[in-house]
Amino acid sequence: MRDTLHIEVKRAMAVVCSGFSYDMEVVSHGFVTDISKTDVENEERLHALIDDAEAPGERLAKLFEPEVLPPDTSLGAGDGGEGRAED
Repeated sequence: MRDTLHIEVKRAMAVVCSGFSYDMEVVSHGFVTDISKTDVENEERLHALIDDAEAPGERLAKLFEPEVLPPDTSLGAGDGGEGRAED
């Protein structure tokens, strides 16, 4: 499980950096605080960024699901669990 987490975090960083100019070394240290702000202000900013990332993060996670999660065995459950017959 740990390997999967690490692989997918690396892939997420690659996705971000593929469309934007980011220093991966800086990104790898986590949330970048604004030194001109208080800890409380930075915490509020972090929570706002997390909220803003909810929907896009969900979309990105769905792209990685086939590589991380086992196949959904509930497919075909609506037809009595037999699934589609082979041709």
